[in-house]
Amino acid sequence: MSLRGLYAITDSTLLADGRLLPWVEAALEGGVRLLQYRDKSNDSARRLDEASQLKALCQQYGAQLLINDDLALASQLGVGVHLGQEDGSLREARAELGPDAIVGATCHASLDLAAAAVEAGVSYIAFGRFFHSETKPGAPAATPELLQQARQHFNTPIVAIGGITLERAPQLLAAGADLLAVIHGLFGADSAAGVRQRAEAFNTLFTH
Repeated sequence: MSLRGLYAITDSTLLADGRLLPWVEAALEGGVRLLQYRDKSNDSARRLDEASQLKALCQQYGAQLLINDDLALASQLGVGVHLGQEDGSLREARAELGPDAIVGATCHASLDLAAAAVEAGVSYIAFGRFFHSETKPGAPAATPELLQQARQHFNTPIVAIGGITLERAPQLLAAGADLLAVIHGLFGADSAAGVRQRAEAFNTLFTH
């Protein structure tokens, strides 16, 4: 599978009150290629249940599921994993999940972190945040110039994350991003239909 397109990340606040599955399905209908299940709670039974249902949805739509920061759960379900800098060994994740699994790494705004991640065998390198983000407040650290430098250095697919909206997306694609990771810009819609429309609109950016 070529890693290119819209990369949706779930948010337990935005997708509370029964919205998780219908809104994710709407995003998948709209063309999401990768879905990351991100839930920071300690309710392991619920996490397993939700992730299992998301895996089934992804299979139905030909998308891939990744688990945020939980190698054990990813291994249990036979899906990919995304690890932050403090969330475990990328080499260990690659060894545990096998050569075909998607293993992604947070590289913040650092080409050095990206180089280490590529060395460890990741499937993509994720840079951010590019803009003010609803999910992780704080000053933006990454720039389109960083993407251009990463594009020159690495053949590994590049993910851009952090405050990405439809209006801001084209400059990141032009600078070299292969995937746009979107949380609020996708799931901040006010209905499942709105989520699908946003996903479709993002996807048209990749066909031009």
